[in-house]
Amino acid sequence: MDLNTIEAVVPTADPADFRDGDAWLAGGTVLFSYGSYAFGPRPLRRLLDLSRAGWPAVTVHDDGLELAATCTIAELYALPGSPAVTGRGWPGLELIRPCCDSFVASFKIWNVSTVGGNICTSLPAGPMTSLCAGLDAVATVIGAGGATRTVPVAELVTGDGTNALAPGELLRSVRIPASALASRVAFRRLSLSNLGRSGVLLIGRLDPRDGLALTVTASTKRPVRLSFPADSPPDAERLAAAVGQSIPAELYHDDQHGLPAWRRDMTGRLAEEIRAELLGERRPDGSVAVSGDFWDGAGRGHAVSAQPSTQRPGASRGAADPSQRKEA
Repeated sequence: MDLNTIEAVVPTADPADFRDGDAWLAGGTVLFSYGSYAFGPRPLRRLLDLSRAGWPAVTVHDDGLELAATCTIAELYALPGSPAVTGRGWPGLELIRPCCDSFVASFKIWNVSTVGGNICTSLPAGPMTSLCAGLDAVATVIGAGGATRTVPVAELVTGDGTNALAPGELLRSVRIPASALASRVAFRRLSLSNLGRSGVLLIGRLDPRDGLALTVTASTKRPVRLSFPADSPPDAERLAAAVGQSIPAELYHDDQHGLPAWRRDMTGRLAEEIRAELLGERRPDGSVAVSGDFWDGAGRGHAVSAQPSTQRPGASRGAADPSQRKEA
């Protein structure tokens, strides 16, 4: 965890201060584990510390949500139960807690790790990438001289550990539109072990006007988005064909958390579950097909964290407080 080449830690959020050998520091949960040579043969010399930027973690607008890059996972997890979103009629908020749980991390990580840091790390299994890409979030990126640009989060992450940020650019925030939050949503995730890194993570949305949208992450090196118009919803065969055409074999990720063939097969399986759920196609007994993590035996959606150690003694179901998390 020691970065023994660091010569200075500079409190700044100004890209004009960036120079060769620098790295932006938000929570640091990945930066400190990667080490001084994580970004190339030349060691890091300075950390540009964003902790004093003073950006509000979450800002609720009538037209959606703005998440600061420095918003912690614990702060985001608390949002669905907060008065700020009560009565908003945003079913998309239901995705937040299962995506946070997809970190499969301790309270120490949740209270330090940030939304922006997870996106900028750009790992295929990054659950904040999954959440934001699945909800059509748009990132605001700032550069030297006050220059700003916006880019959809689904396009910001370009591959395994790669993204569209230029050297020195800084992710300021992500904006999630109310139109996406107002959609019906479905979540599916699979990993090779009970508390393992996501091998497949899919998010579906259904809007009466925009139709069905499906976002594939974790199984692929970058987010893949499929959409179908409201007046032409797909059947199982059409969906399977669309998934096959949209994701070439080389785009499936390959590491110790899942072989490409398994990720491909599970992507198809979970995509069909999401399609059937959102289009109201149920089994003869009235249930929907569900598999993967964060589902109970009755086929109901996410209720509480999948990790018993994240629950406070005596806490009611769904009332976990990440700031008070204790390890077993």
